Amino acid sequence: MDNAKNGLWDVFKSVAASVFGVQSSANRERDFQQQSFVPYLVVGVVFVVALVMSLVLIVSAVLPS
Repeated sequence: MDNAKNGLWDVFKSVAASVFGVQSSANRERDFQQQSFVPYLVVGVVFVVALVMSLVLIVSAVLPS
């Protein structure tokens, strides 16, 4: 495998797949061959915050005030 950097879209797809538990072994190994984990950390934090905020919005819209 080449050691080229993943683009932002590749990082987002990897984070989304790993959050939902459907990351393939080949993609996981490709991710671990990257030199820096910082893009994965930043995208992961943003993804989790967006997920939690969307769940809060959905619950507050469904439940009566």
